[in-house]
Amino acid sequence: MEFFRIRRDIPFMRHALILNAISVVTFLLAVFFLVTRGLHLSVEFTGGTVMEVAYKQAADLEKVRGAIATLGYSDAQVQNFGTPRDVLIRLPVKQGETSAQQSEQVLKALKDADASVEQRRVEFVGPQVGQELATDGLMALAFVIIGIVIYLSVRFEWKYAVAGIIANLHDVVIIMGFFAFFQWEFSLAVLAAVLAVLGYSVNESVVIFDRVRESFRRYRKMNTVEVINHAITSTISRTIITHASTQAMVLSMLLFGGETLHYFAMALTIGILFGIYSSVFVAAAIAMWLGVKREDLIKPGRKQTDPNDPNAGAVV
Repeated sequence: MEFFRIRRDIPFMRHALILNAISVVTFLLAVFFLVTRGLHLSVEFTGGTVMEVAYKQAADLEKVRGAIATLGYSDAQVQNFGTPRDVLIRLPVKQGETSAQQSEQVLKALKDADASVEQRRVEFVGPQVGQELATDGLMALAFVIIGIVIYLSVRFEWKYAVAGIIANLHDVVIIMGFFAFFQWEFSLAVLAAVLAVLGYSVNESVVIFDRVRESFRRYRKMNTVEVINHAITSTISRTIITHASTQAMVLSMLLFGGETLHYFAMALTIGILFGIYSSVFVAAAIAMWLGVKREDLIKPGRKQTDPNDPNAGAVV
C-alpha cells in the first residue's frame, strides 16, 4: 500500500556523516546524564510501601494524588486497581518513618478528603525485591539484544547485524538519557516500553535491509550508496503509514491515558521518533561504512530478474 511514489531517489546518504555526528553527540550526552544524574527509579526498584484503598464510588485519582502530595510524597504512584473504586498507592521509602506510620498518615489524609475511603491492605516492598526486579529487567534487555543480533546475523550478514544492533542500542540509550536528564520516573512499565521499542526499531531496519538486498539483485549498475538511497526512498510511503498510525495511538495514550500511562507513552513516543531516524541514518549508514556490497547478500550463480535492466539474465 502506498500513498505516493517518489520517482527520483532522495540522496539520504549524502548527509549521513553530519546526521551521524549529531547522533554521536546525542548518544554521548545521554550516557553522560545516565552516569552523572542516574535514573529516577520507581518504588518497584527501590522498595517502599504499597497500599490498597477502596471508595464507595469511583475514585478521583487527581484528588487522591493531591491529598498524598500534601504529605510530601510528590513521587507517589496512584492508579486504579481492578475497578474504578479501588486504588493502588505506592509510596517511596521515607527516612525515619516505618511502613505503618506512612500508611497511617496517608489514610488520615485520604479520609480528610473523603470519609468513605477504606484501607484494604498495606505491604512493604523491601529493597532486595527491587534489586531482583532491576536485575531481571537488565537480563531481559540483554536477552532481547542477543536475540536481535542472532536474528540479523542469520537473516542477513554480520555487517547488517552490527549496524542493526548499534542503531537499536542508540535508541535505548537515548530513551534512558531523556529519563535521566528530566528525572522522569523509570518504572517497570517504562522498561516494557524500552523492550517494545527494541522490537519496533529492528523491524524498521529489517524492512530497509530487505529492500537493499532486493535492489542489489535488481540493479547491477547501481553502486552501494545508490542502492541504499533507492531502498530508503522506495519504503518512505510505507514508513509514513506505519509510523503515523502507531504514533497516533501512542500520542492518544500520552495525552488522554492519565498519570498511569504517561511515562510509558512518553518512552514509546521518544523511541518511535528515534527509531525512524536510526533505521535510516544510523543502521543504513553504518552498513554502508562497513563496506556492504552485492556479494555479501547474493549467492553466486543467481540471475537478474529486473526486465528493465539491460543486463537481466546475466549471471552475477
